[in-house]
Amino acid sequence: MSQAPDAENRPTVLVVDDEEDLRDIMRRMLERRGFSTLIAGDSQEAIAACRDHPGEIDILVTDLGLPGVSGGELSRTATELRPGMRVVYISGLPKEMAVAEGSIEPDALLVKKPFSTELLIEALRSVLAESATP
Repeated sequence: MSQAPDAENRPTVLVVDDEEDLRDIMRRMLERRGFSTLIAGDSQEAIAACRDHPGEIDILVTDLGLPGVSGGELSRTATELRPGMRVVYISGLPKEMAVAEGSIEPDALLVKKPFSTELLIEALRSVLAESATP
C-alpha cells in the first residue's frame, strides 16, 4: 500500500494561524488543490485536533508567531502526539532569523509570508514526497 496521495486518499493538513482571514484563505487554497483541511486559531485548538481527530493528519502548517505558545513549540508537542506528521512553518521572518532565534531547526521548511498558492503547495508536496520515500 502506497503512502503517496491519490484521489481516494487526500492528504490532511492542519492549518494553524491566529489570523482568521489567512486561515480561511489557506483552507480554500488547499481544498481546491485536493487536500483535506483542519483549522485551528491557536496552539490549544491545534493540540486538541492532534489528540482528537480520528484520521491521519499528514502535515501541520503553522505560523511561527502564534500568541502564547510559538509555532515551533506547537510543532514539537504536535509531532509527539503524531510522530509521522510533517511540519511546514509560515512566517514573515526570514528563515535565517527564525533559526538564529531558536524558533526552528536549520533543516525546517519555512514558507515566507506573503506567499503564493504555488509556493505553499510546492512546500506541502515536498514534505509529502519525503514521507513517501523509504
